[in-house]
Amino acid sequence: MAEAELTTIARPYARAAFSHALDHEGGLGTWSRMLGLLAAAVAEPVVQNALDNPLLTTESEKDLLFQLMGDDLNQDGKNFVGVLAEYNRLALIPTISETFELLKSNHEKTMEVQVTSAYEVSDSEQAALSGALNKMLQREINLETEVDQSLIGGVIVKTEDTVIDDSVKGRLEKLSHALS
Repeated sequence: MAEAELTTIARPYARAAFSHALDHEGGLGTWSRMLGLLAAAVAEPVVQNALDNPLLTTESEKDLLFQLMGDDLNQDGKNFVGVLAEYNRLALIPTISETFELLKSNHEKTMEVQVTSAYEVSDSEQAALSGALNKMLQREINLETEVDQSLIGGVIVKTEDTVIDDSVKGRLEKLSHALS
């Protein structure tokens, strides 16, 4: 199934979880954690293979996830998994989790930003970048950095659906494509 289709199908489930989470004290954090753990579990090849087994009943699929999650899944989470299993939507959990996190970020006026640099980004550079993005986007910025020496120089900034590639490697690749 295409990415856009998955998102379209997953969106109502994410909105329902988000709406439910808003109605409960600490619900956003609880649901964020549950959906994140469920997404990680469902993404594991062993779990995917088990869930893809045509001999597995809906009840068995639910039980498998309940056992994997243990106490990390509250009753509301179990009910949610039950609905997803009933409608054969367990494979959507990673997309539901991602959509939920976008809704949560928009609600909290926060944004996750991933910066990949050829060199270590100092604390002062991180603070300056966070400040500039905060001012430009009017959101609280959660900055995560990583080093990738193959970039040669420059940075790649990723956030939600935007990627800014200002790396030397990226510029060289663009030049190579333009010359071909």
